[in-house]
Amino acid sequence: MDKKNNTQVIEFILKGFSTDSNLQIYLFGIFSLIYALTFMGNMMIIATVTSEPKLHSPMYQFLRSLSLTEIFYISVTVPRMLRDLLQQKRTISFIGCAVQLYFFCFLGTTECFTLAFMAYDRYVAICYPLHYTSIMTKAKCLQLLAGSWLSGILLSSGQISYMFSLPFCNANIIDHFFCDILPVVKLACADTFANELAILLYSSLVIPLPFLLILVSYIQIIFSVLKVPSADGRRKAFSTCGSHLTSVTLFYGSATITYLRTKTNNTNGGAKIWSLLYVVFIPMLNPIIYSLRNKEIKNAITKTI
Repeated sequence: MDKKNNTQVIEFILKGFSTDSNLQIYLFGIFSLIYALTFMGNMMIIATVTSEPKLHSPMYQFLRSLSLTEIFYISVTVPRMLRDLLQQKRTISFIGCAVQLYFFCFLGTTECFTLAFMAYDRYVAICYPLHYTSIMTKAKCLQLLAGSWLSGILLSSGQISYMFSLPFCNANIIDHFFCDILPVVKLACADTFANELAILLYSSLVIPLPFLLILVSYIQIIFSVLKVPSADGRRKAFSTCGSHLTSVTLFYGSATITYLRTKTNNTNGGAKIWSLLYVVFIPMLNPIIYSLRNKEIKNAITKTI
């Protein structure tokens, strides 16, 4: 009987949002539209930066990498969610869940570090304008981009490998619309205290650490801009940071609320809502944020079209 009750789970069931078929069709329409807009918007940013020589500066290379990350990031969860909205059977294999969670963490970590390096780029451009081209060289930009992607690969590999080494015996219903860290760990049939500490450490590395770099960069930027004598000069300096600050606030705010806590004080209903913000809506909003607040991007997009 003990052996039967401790059978290893081979698949999980994603609970999703609702069992109401009418609501599911409505949600399918909304999320399909969001996914299409996100894909087209970020592809437009990538195509514009690639084709326009004036946008080959480090700032726009970081923006192109961010858009590429957003396309992959939303594609990890939303297509699967759309499929589940159209059918009653919402199972995902054990390996499939691990793969989805790995790429979700990998791309989320990459985005955190990319946003941090974008802040560093703005810091150098505003605080050391005469030395910007010698500091932010093409090679330095490529190194920072490679570092953001490599950080995502390595940190996520260790975290996901450790988490899926846990035994999963009986419970297999994930109260979420995708395989997320906290809902999956909650199903393990073993003491997860060490894993919760590992998740907290991982979250501390990929959320507060890059955010600290962003915070320090903008403190230096503020002090530097306040020294500019003309109001017009200060406005122009701050205008280059507005889009990035908006993106950082949305992404880090929702991610912090969701992940910097343990499963004991996690309410899945609230977690789903916050997850929708940074998984679905922010990837759609980023192209709009950067194109509306940046004249160079707007002009280049018009030229590309």
